[in-house]
Amino acid sequence: MTPFDLAKDIIDKNNYESAVNHLGRAKVVLPTFSELANPESLDQSIQKLCSDISADEPNSANLFRVHWYNNEGRNGLTEVPGYFVLESDFTGVDAPIVVVLGDRFPMINAHKVLAAYACLVTRLITGQFNPAEDRAIWPSTGNYCRGGIAISRILGCRGVAVLPEGMSQERFDWLDNWVTEPTDIVRTPGSESNVKEIYDKCAELSKNPENIILNQFSEFANYLINYQCTGGALNHVFTHLQERNNQLSLAAFVAGTGSGGTLGAGDYLKDEQGTLIVAVEPEECPTMLYNGFGEHNIQGIGDKHIPLIQNVMNTDIVAAVSDKGSDCLNVLFNTKIGHEYLINRRKLSSNTVNKLTKLGLSGIANVLAAIKTARLLELSKNDAVITVATDSGALYSSEKISTESKIFPDGFDLVSAGETYARYLLGTQSDHILETTHRDRNRIFNLGYYTWVEQQNISLNEFESRRDQRFWQKLHQLLPIWDEMIREFNKRSGSV
Repeated sequence: MTPFDLAKDIIDKNNYESAVNHLGRAKVVLPTFSELANPESLDQSIQKLCSDISADEPNSANLFRVHWYNNEGRNGLTEVPGYFVLESDFTGVDAPIVVVLGDRFPMINAHKVLAAYACLVTRLITGQFNPAEDRAIWPSTGNYCRGGIAISRILGCRGVAVLPEGMSQERFDWLDNWVTEPTDIVRTPGSESNVKEIYDKCAELSKNPENIILNQFSEFANYLINYQCTGGALNHVFTHLQERNNQLSLAAFVAGTGSGGTLGAGDYLKDEQGTLIVAVEPEECPTMLYNGFGEHNIQGIGDKHIPLIQNVMNTDIVAAVSDKGSDCLNVLFNTKIGHEYLINRRKLSSNTVNKLTKLGLSGIANVLAAIKTARLLELSKNDAVITVATDSGALYSSEKISTESKIFPDGFDLVSAGETYARYLLGTQSDHILETTHRDRNRIFNLGYYTWVEQQNISLNEFESRRDQRFWQKLHQLLPIWDEMIREFNKRSGSV
């Protein structure tokens, strides 16, 4: 089967029955996509069960926390997804930059666990994965494979993380504590931008029929869960802000390319609000912008290829930011000296400064790209730009130490803090950014040919079908079908 064979029914009845029995014995209930999009709709007994379980436990109750509506303590629901707003006194632009927080997700403190759940559950309910026999292979540059390992462990199946050896130490520390066997962590050569090496390893692993590759870059369930759940959550944040300022519009949504899944939320926001979609990549690896390549350290975005599930033809702006900015600002946002500078010299509130620790490397890059977008479009105080912090600075303490030793060998002091803030934040301009024409979008789309048709054996007709927005709109029809199949699966397993 190819990624385009999106099942609407049971493909293998034997696998299906095995999965039903396996999860039934474990008393695992699977949440529907619509429940994760609107967790207030969950039965009170499920909400009570969640409140009694730590968000960091490998407990099936935490499947019902795989959404944007966890409160700060991750022990209950909040009416509006967690977010904060960066104002002009910090960013230097009039437009408010709205950052929605991914670190409130369970188990991995990053929203990629949502994509992992979607990719595996759609295989389960269609009989394409047997949890009693198959191994789930999770190719990633970090957070998605951690999410996959967490979901695998909860469902009682074997999960294998495939990721570059150069990713942050915190990722590997977490994996060491969660995998079934040490051999379930497969390190591939390189770092963030070395995705082909991951694909090569997966091609090798796929020779064993028990290894099921759940490639986030080509699994349309990743796109769909983000369209419905992430898109809906971000829209809720915006309408909440609009209640306070009825003149507010949602000018742009900004997200790193990564797997292309999170950008699916942009399609939702464009449908609802007419929002422009901004795709972010590193200056050091400007694939979309300049057909470029290179190494970088913005862990989570930009990987020298165009994901299959990225809706390129719906992209309005491409923005590139430097990993030097995200690395150095990571130091500024997560050190005592950095906070002292921002509070005492820049006169920012301690509340604002403390929230900056919620930005991981890709989150910082998203904020910088949002500032670039605001400058390019000359946005006003009534033109909001919304983005996500996929994870927090807590996942990059080792990267902070590395940056301090390499870039600030004499120590990070108040002068260093001031230079960092001025150069990488206030100094952010509308360079390395492109408002895409139809020709630009076609050029970027065509770059995907070399990965997906020449290397990954996707047919040319299937590849080309993604140019048409009707392809993506038709995908949305799968969401209620899959929800009904999840309900039937739970009924068959006897878990509800």
